[in-house]
Amino acid sequence: QLQLVESGGGLVQPGGSLRLSCAASGSTLDEYSIGWFRQAPGKEREGVSCISKYGTSTRDADSVEGRFTISRDNAKNTVYLQMNSLEPEDTGVYYCAARPTLHCSFSEAPYTSWGQGTQVTVSS
Repeated sequence: QLQLVESGGGLVQPGGSLRLSCAASGSTLDEYSIGWFRQAPGKEREGVSCISKYGTSTRDADSVEGRFTISRDNAKNTVYLQMNSLEPEDTGVYYCAARPTLHCSFSEAPYTSWGQGTQVTVSS
């Protein structure tokens, strides 16, 4: 059974950068498309970025377009989320999730495995 573990979160000042990692075990990640989601305090969880199974296509939410970049290294069984020009509005718990499909989307229903989340706080 696929298990996902996020890491790389922390406290950063506005304008700073973080790189999140999503490491998989129990199965090979190249069987899944991967999404990054986040949940801010008092808000619903939302999709941030996602990447297709072979990494040939990606999708970003409008709020992070041009600032966040998702990538994957199937040899390392890991997906990354590079976050630049961070804003206080990016604060939240970030989750990675896997779905056994070729392409990704921000619809949560098809995602069958979720990580436990990593906290990102953007504050001065």
